[in-house]
Amino acid sequence: MNTDFPRILTLLRKEKGISQKNAAAQLGVSQALLSHYEKGIRECGLDFLVRCADFYQVSCDYLLGRSPERTGSQLTVEDLPEPDAMGKENRTKGNNSSSIMVLLHKKLIANSLNILFDLLQRQNSKALISEVSNYLMLAVYRMFRIIYSSNPKNQAGMFTVSKHLCAGYCDASMRLCEVNAEAVALGMESASQPAADQGDPVVVTTETLSQNYPLFASSLFNLIKNAEKQIDQKLCR
Repeated sequence: MNTDFPRILTLLRKEKGISQKNAAAQLGVSQALLSHYEKGIRECGLDFLVRCADFYQVSCDYLLGRSPERTGSQLTVEDLPEPDAMGKENRTKGNNSSSIMVLLHKKLIANSLNILFDLLQRQNSKALISEVSNYLMLAVYRMFRIIYSSNPKNQAGMFTVSKHLCAGYCDASMRLCEVNAEAVALGMESASQPAADQGDPVVVTTETLSQNYPLFASSLFNLIKNAEKQIDQKLCR
């Protein structure tokens, strides 16, 4: 049985702001049957799946959890916009204190990530790239989920991992990524990779960073300073 379909079906209905009775009537089924579908008690047929896709204007792949995109598309590198792409989605403008703070931190982090991923590319280790990327994605996921959950009206069905398990599972997953990344970087065997994919270690000094990344190095230096200041303030005193 597909476990994503009941969750996504319920999420779409609640996002649309309609009752189960209303949705059932428009989908041509009884409320009791729709309730069974949303709870995962019964599996629907292909005809109902297609009707749901048309009604909620999403793809069948999205309904089945096969794609995170409502259109069902699978993203490629070419599909992804550049991080600093302008447009209506870029709202970090203005002169108030919060806008300035967002722009400052966004640039510090984004510029530092440019250096980090360039160093990863130069080290040429797929395992290391994977572990570092997974760690960073988990960090963004955790912070996004905290912001998302600040409004109790936002539907919890967006996530497959329950709120009660999220923090513990993320802690464990991030720690595993960190340990594996360190093992790969040192040429040791890790849980995800045999001791063969260390890549080519790169020489990094403040001087080489300033020379190789004249636009971004100052951001990384400030990020390091700010991070260690946070550690000192919160853990060492």
